[in-house]
Amino acid sequence: MVTPKKGKAEKFWDRTALTYDQEEGPDEKIYLQIIERVRDYLKATDVVLDFGCGTGSVTNKMASSVKQVYAIDLSSEMIKIARRKAESQKITNVEYVQSTIFSDDLKPNTYDVIFGFYVLHLLEEPEEVLRRIGQLLKPGGILISVTPCMGENSFFAGTFLSMLSKIGIVPPVRSFKSRDLEDLLGNEMAEILAFTKLEKTSNQYFIVAKK
Repeated sequence: MVTPKKGKAEKFWDRTALTYDQEEGPDEKIYLQIIERVRDYLKATDVVLDFGCGTGSVTNKMASSVKQVYAIDLSSEMIKIARRKAESQKITNVEYVQSTIFSDDLKPNTYDVIFGFYVLHLLEEPEEVLRRIGQLLKPGGILISVTPCMGENSFFAGTFLSMLSKIGIVPPVRSFKSRDLEDLLGNEMAEILAFTKLEKTSNQYFIVAKK
């Protein structure tokens, strides 16, 4: 069997995996705020898909609030770290898999909730991904996301990120403005239940959208 070659984005996140949690450290208060808000929307019977789970920072904390979590990430190194964390914490209702949201293993109308934390702004085709999310959610299911809107920052910041992505230092980053992101979600989802800026952030929005 020939192993498929890794793309640029996968290689980037594999390289980042070992230092990812250290870089997240200063944002611990933001993560705690996210976790508190997310729990308000979860039920003990929920089956959850965590899309772009990273090293499982949020996934593992949410596991006790739901029935099952199926967590996917493009990076095999991120998945390895997330699995080790879950094992060390004796979490048994999370399955970590290296995968994409377009995998045939993910079946339509399966999930009560889909998480998409810090991932929508990294997508080349967010419309297609949101359409796929709508397919995977059960009727009345919800997408819960935290998404930075880089377009709310200065022009210089957006230009700098664009330059870094062009030379391959960082993956492509979409400079959403909040109103554009809200319109995009409104086009692909039936109802937006929450769209609010997180406290102590300049551009990070907590979003809940219903199928």
